[in-house]
Amino acid sequence: MAKPRNKEADIQRTRLQNLEELRLDPLGFVRWAFPWGEGPLAGHDGPEAWQASVLEEIGDQLEAKSGPVRIAVASGHGVGKSALVAWLLLWASATVPSTRGVVTANTETQLKTKTWVELGKWHGLVTTHDFNELGAASLASHLPVPEGAGRIDVVPWAAHNAEAFAGLHNKGSRILVVFDEASAIADAIWETAEGALTDADTEIIWIAFGNPTRTSGRFFECFNRFRARWHTQQVDSRTVSLTDKQQLARWVADYGEDSDFVRVRVRGQFPRAGSMQFIESELVEHAMKRPVDPATHRLHPLVMGVDVARFGDDRSVIVLRRGFDARTWAAEKHQGLDLMTLASRVAERAAAENVRAVFVDEGGIGAGVVDRLRQLGVPFVFGIHFGGKPETWDAEGAKPKYANKRAEMWGNMKAWLAQASLPEDPELRADLCGCEYGYDGSQAIQLEKKADMKKRGLSSPDIGDALALTFALPVSGAAWDLPRGKESYKTDYDLYAEFDEDYGWGDNDDDDS
Repeated sequence: MAKPRNKEADIQRTRLQNLEELRLDPLGFVRWAFPWGEGPLAGHDGPEAWQASVLEEIGDQLEAKSGPVRIAVASGHGVGKSALVAWLLLWASATVPSTRGVVTANTETQLKTKTWVELGKWHGLVTTHDFNELGAASLASHLPVPEGAGRIDVVPWAAHNAEAFAGLHNKGSRILVVFDEASAIADAIWETAEGALTDADTEIIWIAFGNPTRTSGRFFECFNRFRARWHTQQVDSRTVSLTDKQQLARWVADYGEDSDFVRVRVRGQFPRAGSMQFIESELVEHAMKRPVDPATHRLHPLVMGVDVARFGDDRSVIVLRRGFDARTWAAEKHQGLDLMTLASRVAERAAAENVRAVFVDEGGIGAGVVDRLRQLGVPFVFGIHFGGKPETWDAEGAKPKYANKRAEMWGNMKAWLAQASLPEDPELRADLCGCEYGYDGSQAIQLEKKADMKKRGLSSPDIGDALALTFALPVSGAAWDLPRGKESYKTDYDLYAEFDEDYGWGDNDDDDS
């Protein structure tokens, strides 16, 4: 007598057979694995056309075995990027249980409140939900495989911690890398990921999604300089059933079809004028390649800028500059340094290098560093408030050119870059090129706030701010005790001429306030 069939075992075998057949078919997996037209998916019969196109392209490239799969998608708002990310993770993990992967986004908030929340929703709907476990920061496979169970991790990125992306290897199996809101992910992370994806005989899938907000950076280059390596797609929000067509129509009516606002947020196209990037990438690149001319710079005063960290992931940075040379002296970057230790380090460096002036970000906790430096007797310490009043007026002299002191310092630094020499520092490059600007109510130039940069996924521009601080005030010639008017010495600026009349500081070396 035949043994009764185990219905549950039959269902399990059928699911595993289906997964084997769908190993190279993510579109087929999405159509099979979710209850389209039922429950929460009532009214939806499958993925949107653009989503299906991306999934089909991945499958075609895997079938062709033509090397790593690289797909970049630029889109307007609300097209369903997060849903597609979730499907890809669930497909990759279920069809190849040994898959290893990384998902990152422009901010940790984006990862936790959008990307991972969306994954949780689809994980609850997928027919293979019991094949893996969704944790707070990973999707881990339950299926036993000889290669070892795989895992896909969610990893917030930071430009100064790019090495966290360097250890992704899975020879002979599958690697999945997903960049969400990729336009705001620093070049250093792209470059590290590129170097890590080198395993032979391995399915490597790298997908980048984002709104095309800026005409610089690696996401932009996927559609331009590196377009031969990437399959690219641009998605107009109006072609997707999920979007609010009335709101999109209002945007078009308000801003115009070919405005940068509509190009980026609706049409999924890069802006014509670029983002409101304050310092052009080309200006920075040229400065990093420009050699230092010691004869030109040696008689200028050496000045120091100190940006004081406020939050756990920010760093206190010390930068030195002499004339057009900011390359000779390595920037010091300190994380987790208390104020007294930082002040001691500033004092030591200032004395060792014979620094002529020290400019410290005095806002918030930075005031403690300024006070301590004065207690230590460091000469010519200046506390600078980023929100303070600027000195530069517009061409007509009618109103301030800049909204605050920080914008003015960055404006001076931008003008200086045309002749400057910078170190080849990717973090400095990201700081200088990442900061955007706008205008306040009086049409004065206003820089993007650090908090807003973090919301876009960029690190606080600590190095850029430290360098900008060296432009806070005019500084005199090669030494404080030089005779005034000695023509054999070049001057960066003339501190005495600028401040004697207004503040009475003059030759009083004891008053460093």
